[in-house]
Amino acid sequence: MKITGIDTFVVDAGWRPWQYIAVRTDEGITGYGECSDGRNPYGVVETAKEFEVILIGKDPRAVEARYWDMYRMGRQSPGGIAAKAIAGIDMALWDIKGKALGIPVYEIAGGPMRERQRVYWSHCGSSRMANSELIGVPPINNWNDVTALGKEVVERGFTALKTNPLFPGEVSYGSARLGGFGGGPGTTDGNVTNEFLDHIRTQIGTFRDAVGPYVDIALDLNFNFRVEAAKRIVKALEEFRMMWVEIDIYEPEGLREIRDSTTVPICSGENLITPRDYRRYFEARAMDVCMVDLPWNGFTQSKKVADMAETFDINVAPHNYYSHLSTLHSMHLCASVGNIRISEIDIDDVPWKDDLLTEKIEIENGEVIIPNRPGWGGDLNEEVARAHVWERGRRPGYSTPARA
Repeated sequence: MKITGIDTFVVDAGWRPWQYIAVRTDEGITGYGECSDGRNPYGVVETAKEFEVILIGKDPRAVEARYWDMYRMGRQSPGGIAAKAIAGIDMALWDIKGKALGIPVYEIAGGPMRERQRVYWSHCGSSRMANSELIGVPPINNWNDVTALGKEVVERGFTALKTNPLFPGEVSYGSARLGGFGGGPGTTDGNVTNEFLDHIRTQIGTFRDAVGPYVDIALDLNFNFRVEAAKRIVKALEEFRMMWVEIDIYEPEGLREIRDSTTVPICSGENLITPRDYRRYFEARAMDVCMVDLPWNGFTQSKKVADMAETFDINVAPHNYYSHLSTLHSMHLCASVGNIRISEIDIDDVPWKDDLLTEKIEIENGEVIIPNRPGWGGDLNEEVARAHVWERGRRPGYSTPARA
């Protein structure tokens, strides 16, 4: 079997783009991988096309060898756009291998460890803040709406949720709203005010009252706060039985300082690339839960990250702020390793999200049923992808955190 070409897709997912790689072969098998980046969509897919020249004519089933072919070509620019392009191709190669063998990807990787995976409702409230009309759900205008959303989470069978700092329209809050990587002047300072501390306690307390004592609640702070501010926030939330507070920081010792200051579990890692990045954090004992992003690392490296995390007795939670092809990638990792905490999934999304896959994701009682079909267990619907093209040069419409 030989690789004959690579096709790419940049899909309009409402307020952000999703990107996909299709690797074609001379035996008619196509593999699909997701490598979504909300800010550089065409940069990622065009970089993927650059790798085509070293891949055409090669056997796609030698996945590890193909990874190192691409790594050698891009190693002078490790991480970033090049890594995401490699990740998308890597995913597609695993899909091809599974389809060629007639087995799921997790079978190749040693699974299944499990047949169902507990997931949490991510961006709970934050997606509705700016996009309720597009999603087709009620808006979030006040704390009563947050209460109603919490009750909806429970009614729909989920046992965990993750939210971001919310600022409903009718709630008085004088400071600027937060984006995933900061906004205007002053936001990179990463400070916290007493006003924000009271605000976030009200928000998490509202969710806790709505969902009861046993549903897990996580809060994602992204890159918005520096060490001193993050320490104050997690301390203020200790009474709420948090599943975790998620903090992005490129300083493992600083993250360890935050972790040591609180009883709240700390989750981090979604922006790290390959085991080389993660190792420093593991050695520093900087996180309770390791978040790994499959569309940015690929399956080859994500599996290695999870296996390394296990040697430090750390559980992994796949980062899945994307389409349901990414959900399948995450589910196969969950089925392949024995140190999974929980996995992310977005429930509030564009109404045609399910149409992008040829197979429907099944969720029962807050758990995804992991498919046992060959490859990832579902293909990108290329016709639907071509019907929703992200306009080149368009700025993602993030008024809520861009990546969480």
